Parts: sequence; structure tokens; C-alpha cells
Amino acid sequence: MEVTIMTNGLTKYYGRFQALYGVDLEVHKGEIFGFLGPNGAGKTTTIRCLLDTIHRSGGDASVFGIDPAENPVAIRARVGYLPGELHMDNNTTGNKLLHFYNDLRGNTVDWNYVNDLADKLQLDLSRQVKNLSHGNKQKIGIVQAFMHKPELVILDEPTQGLDPLMQQVVLRLIKDMKAQGSTVFFSSHIMGEVQAVADRVGIIRAGKIVEVAETSVLIGRSLNRIFIRFENSVDASSLSDIPGVSILSQDDGTSMTIQIEGKMDALIKALAKYPVSDFETQRPSLEDIFLAYYEGGN
Repeated sequence: MEVTIMTNGLTKYYGRFQALYGVDLEVHKGEIFGFLGPNGAGKTTTIRCLLDTIHRSGGDASVFGIDPAENPVAIRARVGYLPGELHMDNNTTGNKLLHFYNDLRGNTVDWNYVNDLADKLQLDLSRQVKNLSHGNKQKIGIVQAFMHKPELVILDEPTQGLDPLMQQVVLRLIKDMKAQGSTVFFSSHIMGEVQAVADRVGIIRAGKIVEVAETSVLIGRSLNRIFIRFENSVDASSLSDIPGVSILSQDDGTSMTIQIEGKMDALIKALAKYPVSDFETQRPSLEDIFLAYYEGGN
């Protein structure tokens, strides 16, 4: 597959503090790639290195085959970017601000498309920025990222500050961009929205990539959460000695919730000596997998 974004051993220091530890990523042309991690994990730093708004400390990076450190202008001309911290002139209107961005892009924007985006987002472009809520300022940022139908859209936490209905609208717009042939790279700490739209997911933890996989493969992994109820109070703490088993909670010895990675044969055999009255399994969500990486220290 054609690669739109590539990093190899990407590192970044802020003084003595190391923010990125050898980040390796490949984002394919035409896919929606979700970059998942909590605040402070390194998502924004990675994005800024890709656009050379900050200089990387080491490793390699390319966007459209171009090194951002060598020609960032050529990259930004083909990218729609929504930063995590959006700054704009408060003493202008949304409409004038978007016209300013259009001027910077060589007056290539279809204004019917811009107005359609604003309508879908329920955004009044005639109002001054200083009178807008945080959510409506975020909508302006989303419109400016999409308005020129770029080859690549990079979105840093695109739904922050939006109500649930508007979050769903933004996710539909992301899908629309893919349908138009664009590549979408978006960071988020919200598992549900990544699971809803991303073709592949990269999970970053403390500046290191801990997993990259297709979303469906990640969710379909043999990780199960199991609720067990016993007929009477028992001590089943020894179940945690079974490879792959973690006890998540226990309730007075009458019930427990466990998580198991891999085959369940050993667990089933171990449970045979206990008076089990109920056994219920649940396939993991992306959130369960994410928490397993972070709480399990993988």
C-alpha cells in the first residue's frame, strides 16, 4: 500500500525530558488512522513533528514522501490540520477567518462546500469569534481543516468541546473525507469515536507505540472478560495463577470478574472444583483493550 505518513525511530526531547521514544508509524493512503492515548502520551508531539511545527530530535519522518524538516511548506499545502490548541483572532467573524485561510491556500475553496459544512455543524459564520463558545470555535477549526478537501487531514482531538450530537456529525464528516479519497489521521483519548470510524489504530503509551493493528483485529483478539457467580462463598484467588488470567474484582467470595487473554481451557478445568452457578463471558471493547495496556503495564 502507498504510505502517506511514515515515522521510524522518531524521538523528541524537551530539554532533558524525553517525550517520544522511537515512534514507528505507517499510515496508508486513503485510510482513517486513529491515534489513541491519554493526555500526555505523546500524540500532539508526534503530530507537531510530522508538520515540523516543532523539530524532531532524532529518527526519520516523512509525509507524502517529503521530510518535514526539509520542506514543511510543501507538506502543509496538501494537509488540512486541526491543532489541539486552536488560536484565532477574536475580533473577526468566522466567515472572514475562513476567507483568510482561503487566501493563504490560493483561493481554491468551493464556498458551497464551506457553507454545507457550516450547516451540518450548525455553525453561524457571521458571528464574531469572541462571542462564540469553545465548541463553536472548535467547529470553525474543523471547517478550515476540511474546506479545501485536502489529500491528508490531521486532526488533534477533533471532538473536544462538542456535545454528543455534534461529535457524531464530525465522525460522519471524517468518513466523508475518506469517501472522497483523503487520508485521515486523528488523535483521540475517546475510545468510542476511534472504534466507530478508524480502519486501524495506533496506541501510544508514555511516548512509545505499544500496538498498531486493524481496529477489528484488535477488538477480535482473544481477550475476554468473564463474570463468575458461585453457589456459596469460596476462595478462588488461586485462579490468578493461571497464565493469562487477571482478577478484576471479587465480592465476598460469592462472585468475581476476571479477564483472560488466550485460551480458556485451563480456566474451565480449574473452575471444575468450585460450585459455579453462573458463568458469563463478554468480548472486549476497544476501551477494555486500551485499559489493559495502560493498567496492565504492557
